[in-house]
Amino acid sequence: MAGSVLIVLMGAALTGAGSARALPALPPLFAAGAAQSLPAAPSSRTAEPAGDSEPKSEVYRRINGLDLKLHIFSPPGHQPTDRRAAVVFFFGGGWRSGSVRQFEPQSRYLAERGMVAITADYRVYDRHQAKVADCVSDAQAAVRWVRAHARRLGIDPDRIAAGGGSAGGHLAAAAAMLDDFTGEQEPRAVSFRPNALVLFNPALDLTLDRPAARNRRGGIEGVSSRLGAEPKTLSPADHVRPGLPPVIIFHGRNDRLIPYAQMEAFAEAMRKAGNRCELVGFEGQGHGFFNRGESFKATLQQTERFLRDLGYLEAGPRTRPARRP
Repeated sequence: MAGSVLIVLMGAALTGAGSARALPALPPLFAAGAAQSLPAAPSSRTAEPAGDSEPKSEVYRRINGLDLKLHIFSPPGHQPTDRRAAVVFFFGGGWRSGSVRQFEPQSRYLAERGMVAITADYRVYDRHQAKVADCVSDAQAAVRWVRAHARRLGIDPDRIAAGGGSAGGHLAAAAAMLDDFTGEQEPRAVSFRPNALVLFNPALDLTLDRPAARNRRGGIEGVSSRLGAEPKTLSPADHVRPGLPPVIIFHGRNDRLIPYAQMEAFAEAMRKAGNRCELVGFEGQGHGFFNRGESFKATLQQTERFLRDLGYLEAGPRTRPARRP
């Protein structure tokens, strides 16, 4: 499907065939307002409860006295000699706040089906006075760390996806599309580019130059003063080019924070550049819709289908959708 764009509209009332075990409730998505080895430091580990279903945490970056961690969910029976596909998720929160636990349900679901799923912490404004450029730097460093340590983690370095919601969706796309924000201390021989993208109502146009990027208030509130770089250097929509990884985007057609038209414009630009881009629109849904109810299950089913199509999950009978309280 290279060079194609698929637009699918999902109704507001969605149904799933059956359900898996209940998954934990997590904090809301969006805050108001908006292989080579690395240096020795990032190899530090934090002990976690044992068992395939529990994450193991590792420090992927030490910066300004802060340890940034990845939480790794492994498939049942996973071994270091495996070469599994992986996905790294980044939480939303307007680059201002948010919880690393946001994508824990998706991570558990995909790990149970054969992927190594990882949730990444990163610096945000409220806790670390981080600019958007700092968030991008952390996201790129996280993907690079996973690839650098792929052999030890039982991961295929050529099948690493990145995903996220809202600001986290922007960071996943930024790792794939933007220039290097990681700094001179990072090993340039290891790529930070993910091989696929799974994006949930992402912010893809930070310049607001195009009418499709603007909401009724003119943009995402409070972000322009804390970008930390020129808007175009941080805007994936300004870095569309041939050869980008396949992407699936889930977006509410009634999203008042990031207009659906922004996704349509991005998908069309990707198609013209010869890239695969699937846009799945949800009728009547607003920002953060994928965190709850039937939309949560529908996006997870579509994510699984997309990853199976790419060969990141083994082909097999359809699995039952997860259920979120």
